[in-house]
Amino acid sequence: MGEETEQTIYRIEVDSLGEKKIPAHVYYGIQTQRALENFPVSGIKEHPNFIKAYVFIKKAAALCHIELMRLDEEIGNSIVQACDEILEGKFREQFVVDVYQAGAGTSFNMNVNEVIANRALEIMGSSRGDYSKINPNDHVNMSQSTNDTFPTAMHIATLLSLKELYPILEDLQSILLDKGNEFKDILKSGRTHLQDAVPTTLGFEFLAYSESIKRLIGRIKSSGEILEELAIGGSAVGTGVNTHPKYQDLILKKLKELTDLKLKKPKDLRQVMQSMVGMAAISSSLKELALELIRIANDLRLLSSGPTTGLAEIKLPAVQPGSSIMPGKVNPVILECLNMVAFQIVGNDLTVSMAVQAGQLELNVMMPVIIHNVLQSIQILINYLPNVIEKCILGITANKEKCLHYLDKNTALATFLNPYIGYLEAAKVAKESLEKNISIFELVLQKGLLTKEELNKIFDPKFLTGEKKK
Repeated sequence: MGEETEQTIYRIEVDSLGEKKIPAHVYYGIQTQRALENFPVSGIKEHPNFIKAYVFIKKAAALCHIELMRLDEEIGNSIVQACDEILEGKFREQFVVDVYQAGAGTSFNMNVNEVIANRALEIMGSSRGDYSKINPNDHVNMSQSTNDTFPTAMHIATLLSLKELYPILEDLQSILLDKGNEFKDILKSGRTHLQDAVPTTLGFEFLAYSESIKRLIGRIKSSGEILEELAIGGSAVGTGVNTHPKYQDLILKKLKELTDLKLKKPKDLRQVMQSMVGMAAISSSLKELALELIRIANDLRLLSSGPTTGLAEIKLPAVQPGSSIMPGKVNPVILECLNMVAFQIVGNDLTVSMAVQAGQLELNVMMPVIIHNVLQSIQILINYLPNVIEKCILGITANKEKCLHYLDKNTALATFLNPYIGYLEAAKVAKESLEKNISIFELVLQKGLLTKEELNKIFDPKFLTGEKKK
């Protein structure tokens, strides 16, 4: 955009509140300038997929209005060309409105309208700001309101971002599955309440992680289906005021073609404009994923703790020195960062929840903060999960000897004696085993409670892990 200096050339633009000087070199206009002055909040601008989604809507609307003969063909084609240029990645620096802005997102809708209008004017050989020829409201925003375009863009942008996320989640699920199969025969102590429990395998733990991620992918996809219903055509309050009778069906058709998404006409336009339930559902499902990622990351950190004073049943790849003072220390930094990412997503969901319930009557004016948080949650997963896969999960190795060492001393093995000597006697054996630091197998054999053959059958690894029944 360039910085304003004493030599900056300005143009004068007028809106319903008066006139303002606008730097002549920018493509946005007076309403965007007001937003810059009114909302200097975070410095964070809208997500690229949200800009893309909004421009898809403006292009689709122009194509509709050309076809319905409501828009002059030269003006409509200039708007379409301007949209295409933005979709190619040009003029992105012109979308300057902060993510924290006027309620409902009117500021950003006008930012989009003004940039498209001014670029379309240039295409037609006119000057920026010459709104008598192409007007941001009358032409670019024809048959639209912020109230139906903003929620439509929210849905489209979220679906576009989810398309990027799904393959990454599926990779994570698949690699956890591979690790489960790799470790399936490594017998180890289970732990409940962080205390010794009956045996499992290292592979079973990873297979369970994989299944959790698989279920959550399904949950996110199911939530995403709600977003396929679009508010476009609802205009101001869902009644379609100032729209052509064929407009809603036609723009939906155009948007499906432009985005390659499964998009649907809602049963009730008023409902999808009043309610943010779809955004609440997707945010909640992302939170559920985050909670599971936190749990898995903490398990892996615990299982890799040590290497001499912790569990050390697995080893994580070393990616950087872990201490500025302790030589040789290596920390589980990839998983620590994953926790921070997941904590942010949980916090984002709380913000979304508060904003979703704040809707009133025909509109939820908190839409800007909802879409910012949802897209941020998806984006930080897209950015970071490949790193978790490549720099952590793929390189995990098992310490089979450590797993078997802990299992050999595990007093919870006395559980398998219950059918033979009873719960109370087995509890005595467990207590004595701990006091004498001797394995359950050896102690039972010493006491003559069972024969070696009987104990071998009882302590068969397949039987211990439930893979073989008596």
